Amino acid sequence: MKNVSIGKEGQIGEFCIIGAPPKGKKEGEMPTRIGDSAIIRSHTVIYAGNIIGDNFQTGHGVLVRENNRIGNDVSIGSHSVVEFSTIIEDGVRVHSNAFIPEHCILKKGCWIGPGAVLTNAKFPKSADAKKHLKGCVVEENAKIGANATILPGVNVGRNSLVGAGSVVTKDVPPDTVVAGNPAKIVKRISELEQGGKTAYR
Repeated sequence: MKNVSIGKEGQIGEFCIIGAPPKGKKEGEMPTRIGDSAIIRSHTVIYAGNIIGDNFQTGHGVLVRENNRIGNDVSIGSHSVVEFSTIIEDGVRVHSNAFIPEHCILKKGCWIGPGAVLTNAKFPKSADAKKHLKGCVVEENAKIGANATILPGVNVGRNSLVGAGSVVTKDVPPDTVVAGNPAKIVKRISELEQGGKTAYR
């Protein structure tokens, strides 16, 4: 594709497409920039207009739509989808089969577990639904457990933990653990132990 640049020592797997123009745009009209030492595994599709930092990795079959800003040391697992106009900061890990819709912000060092779904439409397919999209914000070092669902506009606080399978309907305070449907606070992060020691230091 035209107007695509990939930094030094990048590895691109088979059947990848990088710089695909979105609907209404021509090939090369939107620049696509990927930093040094990328590992982009087979069947990944990255649309045009993405600006991506160094040490970017994808699993197999990842889809990244247009106009995202992705930092350094970001990993997106196999078969995950990142829609357009998101911000993903340094050190974020998106595990396999996750869904990140447009207008979400994933802050530094946060972790999105396998099968987790973030949402942005309070009333899908309603009149003017597209005008009222509100993405989720996952703050620094927050962790979203496997198969959790985060509702539109929810802020998941710094250093918090969302239990696997939870449905998060309201903001999660920093340094807390929430679980259930709807998710409720169950304890503080400082109370979690693993092997007789504090799990998160």
